[in-house]
Amino acid sequence: MVPGRRWGDHLGDGVVFSVDMEEASAIGARARMIRRRRGLSLEVVAGLAGITKQYLSALELGQRGFNRRGLIEDLANALGCSVADLTGQPYPALDRATKDALATLPSIRLVLNDFGPTDVPDVTPRPLEALASLADEANEHCGQAHYSLARHDIGSLLAESQTSALTVPAARRDQAFTAAVTTCFVAGVVSSRAGNVDLAATAALRGYDLAQQHDNPALLGFARWYWALELTSMAARTRAHAVLSDGINDLAPAVQLSAANTLAAEIVGMMHLQQARTAARRQDADNAHAHLDEAAHIASRVGERNGMRQHFGPTNVAAWRVSVGVELAEGAKVYEDVTAAPTDIAALGSRERSSSLHFDLARVLAQEDGPRDADVIRHLDTADRIAPQRIRSDPIARDLVLTLDRRAERRVWELDSLLNRFGIGGHGQRSVDN
Repeated sequence: MVPGRRWGDHLGDGVVFSVDMEEASAIGARARMIRRRRGLSLEVVAGLAGITKQYLSALELGQRGFNRRGLIEDLANALGCSVADLTGQPYPALDRATKDALATLPSIRLVLNDFGPTDVPDVTPRPLEALASLADEANEHCGQAHYSLARHDIGSLLAESQTSALTVPAARRDQAFTAAVTTCFVAGVVSSRAGNVDLAATAALRGYDLAQQHDNPALLGFARWYWALELTSMAARTRAHAVLSDGINDLAPAVQLSAANTLAAEIVGMMHLQQARTAARRQDADNAHAHLDEAAHIASRVGERNGMRQHFGPTNVAAWRVSVGVELAEGAKVYEDVTAAPTDIAALGSRERSSSLHFDLARVLAQEDGPRDADVIRHLDTADRIAPQRIRSDPIARDLVLTLDRRAERRVWELDSLLNRFGIGGHGQRSVDN
């Protein structure tokens, strides 16, 4: 098919619905196509999604952007489709690094389906010290948004680390199970960043199932937290809330705030952050802020930590406030609140988190519908330059670039550069910005 040409989609009543190929890359166009295929009216879908008919129409026509992940999830539920049906993930790889990450998915899928959580894979594992080092190194690559490096040999590492965990002497089980659960986390992150949320959830569940077989409350809490995170990404909010609630209740007795061991407390704090995000996607502002406050209280007591390389502490809690503020549509208010006391996210040493913060700052300013778009472009450009593998595969980021292009009145080099880097064709008619 010739790029840019129109294609026809036959509806049940024999009517052909045409969509421009370039337009069909947008979430709104996909929503419109699915709604019409389902034979559903704007009124019905808008009601089920908890928005107005006018807002849904504007989303479908590209007049408004999909700035909140919760909105995409609500619309997918209303349409009876998956989030991926709306986002179009996974996207074609634009560079070698992304292609490398995508190439890893079959090996991850094979191991997770070929062996159950209590099975001992028929492999000879490398020495435990080597497996633990490789798992930790891959986890650090995830923190730096180098997913193509994190994915290296991940299929073999999944099988070998599970074999090791289930067969080593009791004295070495903690190191072995930590390596196995960490490897599942890495496999999930790589899958998620490559656009396969279902596979990411499967990897997260495997980590949880493995952690249940070992007596380490903090490790089990970490596995629960990550499983809930991927459940939230699949819009399984009820299950995610239950997993996190159980995790917080079960881990509370193990929380230690001594300088020697704060991991359990860090995990509880991370669970509160995820509960805040889940509540925000339900538009439950009171609970979202209550969980943020709980996380902030724990962070103030433990300080800046990096258990399981998750960088929990006051700085990360501040960054999460922006992410939650986006979902609650708090706009520039949360931007001003957070930037009033500068957050040195770079101090965490994580490119993934630095990029995510700039991305979320772009998102909250984009909710002002235009006046702050120069700052939106600046933050989005910064996020992409810090961690392109993190940003360019994100459906919200891609939709934001399209939204910025549609409402730009003049040609801006930075925006054109983003369009080129994302591999997205611009729609807007702009005059040259001198």
